[in-house]
Amino acid sequence: MTLSVIVPCFNEEEALPLFYQAMEAIQPQLDQEFEYIFVNDGSRDRTLEVLRELAAQDSKVTYLSFSRNFGKEAALYAGLQAAHGELVTVMDVDLQDPPELLVEMVQRLEADPDLDCVGTRRVTRDGEPPIRSFFARMFYRLINRISQVQMVDGARDFRLMRRQMVDAILEVTEYNRFSKGIFSWVGFKTEYLEYKNVERVAGQTSWNFWQLFSYSLEGIVNFSDAPLAIAFVGGALSCLLAFGLAGVVIVRTLLYGDPTAGWPSMVSIILFLGGFQLLTIGILGKYIGKIFMETKNRPIYVIKERSEGKG
Repeated sequence: MTLSVIVPCFNEEEALPLFYQAMEAIQPQLDQEFEYIFVNDGSRDRTLEVLRELAAQDSKVTYLSFSRNFGKEAALYAGLQAAHGELVTVMDVDLQDPPELLVEMVQRLEADPDLDCVGTRRVTRDGEPPIRSFFARMFYRLINRISQVQMVDGARDFRLMRRQMVDAILEVTEYNRFSKGIFSWVGFKTEYLEYKNVERVAGQTSWNFWQLFSYSLEGIVNFSDAPLAIAFVGGALSCLLAFGLAGVVIVRTLLYGDPTAGWPSMVSIILFLGGFQLLTIGILGKYIGKIFMETKNRPIYVIKERSEGKG
């Protein structure tokens, strides 16, 4: 069997040699021949030069280089399309996905013919900022309540899949991608290995809090229409409340002969309703924007260079 190792890279010149050495160190423990597929996602450092060097010295190494930064989701999809192995794994180059876990993952798949995928999940978030860890836990609680697709808290993209599952994922050709949700949506029997959080071996993460927050919003919009339902219910309740208050004003005027005073309270109500309307329009706009991007039918990524020498 061939094991395809898909590795998205963005400004990872320092981590690349260390990742390659760590993977080569565990290969003797496996019966599978490795096929490395590195995807350079528009890096601005020497990542591409390092990949060229690795490809020149090892025929198992191939790489794809995007014309610009298209994002990790596009890099994952490109790697899956390029993979030829009967088994396929997705890994981060910073070694936060421990390579030694691959040995146990392969053993589990070989021991259970009905098992389609072995994933990994972090049971601790040591080293992460507390606010990021808090919002990550809240995201999983929220998405599992409002979506029919259940996602495992702490699950990583690092997983080992059989070819059948990979082919199913490739059939999901949507432009707006959220891989964690897609992995769950396609189904297939999956088991998870638990491990403690591992710090980056080199370099700095390209993800900040707001990027992760935006990414979580993408997941919610891609796999749930609950925000639309919330906007509808909120709008209906606001209308009922407005009619009720209007009735109170009319009755009070007829009975007591003076209209209800209260300029500050009126302004507060107007601001509240205006803000709620803008929020609702924003939710609608997010979904319409997704539809707009899908109807453009643009390619998910553009390759400028690949290791076979084809541009």
